[in-house]
Amino acid sequence: MNRYPRNMIGYGPDAPQANWPGGARVAVQFVLNYEEGGENCVLHGDAASEAFLSDITGAAMWQGQRHWNMESIYEYGARAGFWRLHRLFTGMDIPLTIYGVATALARSPEQVAAMKSAGWEIASHGLKWVEHKDMPEDEERASIAEAIRLHTEVVGERPLGWYTGRCSANTVRLVSEEGGFDYVSDTYDDDLPYWLEVGDRDQLIIPYTLEANDMRFAVSPGWVTGEDFFVYLKDAFDTLYEEGADSPKMMSVGLHCRLIGRPGKIAGLKRFLDYISGFDDVWTPRRIDIARHWQATHPHVRSERPSQMSKDRFVEMFGGIIEHSPWVAEGAWELELGPAHDSPVGVHSALVRVFRTASDEARLGVLNAHPDLAGKLAAAKQLTADSASEQASAGLDALTDAERETFTKLNAAYTAKHGFPFIIAARDNDKAGILAAFERRVNNDRDTEFAEACKQVERIAELRLKELMA
Repeated sequence: MNRYPRNMIGYGPDAPQANWPGGARVAVQFVLNYEEGGENCVLHGDAASEAFLSDITGAAMWQGQRHWNMESIYEYGARAGFWRLHRLFTGMDIPLTIYGVATALARSPEQVAAMKSAGWEIASHGLKWVEHKDMPEDEERASIAEAIRLHTEVVGERPLGWYTGRCSANTVRLVSEEGGFDYVSDTYDDDLPYWLEVGDRDQLIIPYTLEANDMRFAVSPGWVTGEDFFVYLKDAFDTLYEEGADSPKMMSVGLHCRLIGRPGKIAGLKRFLDYISGFDDVWTPRRIDIARHWQATHPHVRSERPSQMSKDRFVEMFGGIIEHSPWVAEGAWELELGPAHDSPVGVHSALVRVFRTASDEARLGVLNAHPDLAGKLAAAKQLTADSASEQASAGLDALTDAERETFTKLNAAYTAKHGFPFIIAARDNDKAGILAAFERRVNNDRDTEFAEACKQVERIAELRLKELMA
């Protein structure tokens, strides 16, 4: 099977109603990454110092050496930044989700106690805050298991949420396979939670953010002042709030103790918290609260997916969509299909690609596979179920004798001139409209009609798929 694993469609144009508690138009969820003491450091057994997400411009990893300045910047996050953020959020009664690196939590008992006392969720941010991209799969699996073990030992209960951040292509699958997480957040691909099927497990994904994130104080282009951060958060919130009148979404905000915890930066965050506090229809939950809401409100139901069907099943399901031409479905199955094709629009795209690139002779065969409108097959009740239903929808099963005679003459004249039957999407028309089109099109040249007939075949297929896959 030639299959493309990335999901480029998601919910498509019809996102589900989030139904946030209290009828909220936006769920604004704040994450505080607690990484201080879990970063790359030779004291932690790492080969080099940390170089990521600090106020040191152009920092590089120092191989085999401690980087005193880098270490002290991280220490600021634990010693001062965390407590400034703790006072801010507890003072405003807004709960946080902590992305806690297990080794960092183990080195910060006072902070862990404060997190628990505040009722904050402590999710897992991995064992160490290091790159996973080059980890062999078995090593990463073992790292995940050790992160859970140490987290449970330090916090007193296992984590129910997971975010690696510096992940590998295997991370989401490996964490899902572990089986104990209510959600995984190692994606950035939506404004709503969604379900991911990983083997036999239905894993809830709650996407995170790298843009509404204070990490941009440490990268270029990024924030310079707290006001920069505030303006961006406000604009994002205002857009989502406006959309939320019809389609509520989720807004994640990512924070780091050593970054937003600095006095000049936290001022922008404070302005944003003050701003959203002026709205009654805003929900500020922990991530685990979103997970539990989604599990209860939008439980996953598995369904048959075209991109995962065997060839026999795919042809059985879609072989009649293009009239009496299963070869089109056979060709469609051979294409590079993926989640974007698990919908009427997606299957239609695959089918018509095969039809459009077929030879004129093959397409003519498809045209000639269609029955005459109100013709002999209809009279003998030998139409396919789809064709019978389509012709009946336009009233062609209830013609007067005069109308039947008119259709018979037009069928004969059209076929004699063009070499294939008159084809039109009956469900788009009524009897009078079909008759008018018939009388107009019979006078066209063959090339014009061949092209129009092929377009009508595609339209008929589109309507059939929408009905079949509803």
